[in-house]
Amino acid sequence: MAQTDSQSAAFPEIVELNVGGQVYVTRLETLTAVPNSLLWLKFTQSSPGDLPKDSKGRFFFDRDGFLFRYILDYLRDSELFLPEFFKERRRLQKEADFFQLPELSRRVAAASKDSSYAEDGGEPDETELASPATSSSDKALRSPGASAGYITVGYRGSYTIGRDIQADAKFRRVARITVCSKISLAKEVFGETLNESRDPDRPPDKYTSRYYLKYNFLEQAFDRLAETGFHMVACNSTGTCSYASNDPGEDKLWTSYTEYVFSR
Repeated sequence: MAQTDSQSAAFPEIVELNVGGQVYVTRLETLTAVPNSLLWLKFTQSSPGDLPKDSKGRFFFDRDGFLFRYILDYLRDSELFLPEFFKERRRLQKEADFFQLPELSRRVAAASKDSSYAEDGGEPDETELASPATSSSDKALRSPGASAGYITVGYRGSYTIGRDIQADAKFRRVARITVCSKISLAKEVFGETLNESRDPDRPPDKYTSRYYLKYNFLEQAFDRLAETGFHMVACNSTGTCSYASNDPGEDKLWTSYTEYVFSR
């Protein structure tokens, strides 16, 4: 036991983790809260030099960085609260099994069974996550772990109009669809379709305006937002006009920027 205490003391009280590219900062006592779990073993039965690290010295785990937030929440509070419309229960159960958290795995499996029962026409549990088909009045009754917030989707587009104003405008495809929101909320909604290359290593509780989506159509983003319980509450657009050449008689080139604000 003395050897274990000595090894554990070698770790700092505040631990920085890199889980699948996502950075987490937590206390050592949180990581070792569940005896015989994988994290307990790593941070009590090993020394810092035994664990892999990233280029900045953070302890690295090659797992799902987004789902790890629920692992960490469970270690802190010994409770499981999932967002409304959460669709990754099976993946979360796989993560719980990997981190050797049998009680969390059992609770996730139970939540999955309750969800299937509700979809088959049964009565959902009081805290069960609502189906996307739930009425608007029922959506107000979110589960305790549901995260409310705003997501702004923006895009910049361009099109040309010829000298004949009756002619059809020539639209170009949307170049990039941007996302502005709390990071954890954006990842919950868009998952792997989110490109984080312009703002990497951001903690889940921070905000960003530099993410963009791997979609080519706005409707794809709108569908994802609708499926996860968001509703559009505002939109705005601005545009500028210039000539495609120095000849005023040539086509006019319009550039516009539009934002859609969604709330849950």
